[in-house]
Amino acid sequence: MAQKQKIRRSKFALFLDTARNAESPAWELIGDGVTEMSISYNPQTNEVIYVNQDSGSTDVESYKPTIAAPMTALAGDPVFEFIDDLRIHRKVLSECETNCLMVYLYKPEQGGKYPAERSRCSVQVDEFGGAGGESTKLNFTLNLCGDAQQGVFDPVSRTFTAE
Repeated sequence: MAQKQKIRRSKFALFLDTARNAESPAWELIGDGVTEMSISYNPQTNEVIYVNQDSGSTDVESYKPTIAAPMTALAGDPVFEFIDDLRIHRKVLSECETNCLMVYLYKPEQGGKYPAERSRCSVQVDEFGGAGGESTKLNFTLNLCGDAQQGVFDPVSRTFTAE
């Protein structure tokens, strides 16, 4: 039996395309300034109790994943600069859309590439500021749009290849 190992959080990486260009993306790692970030899958369910049953059932019909990230503002960080520009110009609709990439560095690599999934996302700026005497915060949410595209990511060349 294989020995179980805990997975370090650093082995689940999230990248954002700060160029907003599907043909030539600029995959920047979301990390500096972010101390906690999780995916909320937000399952959309349907609950039903049929007339011939005493207990109901719940079906998972779809997901509406979101990724909330509280970030310390770090001038010069490409992810901060990208999201701060969205905030300053209050961009909406397609102006705040890009792609994000979830990379599973804890999975076995294949020729230096790791399993990954690319999703279209809208970047929602939630809050900017903070308390006196503390670093400025920029809190944002990535709203994943549609189905993810499975593939592999090469961390050296920072390229995603779809399956």
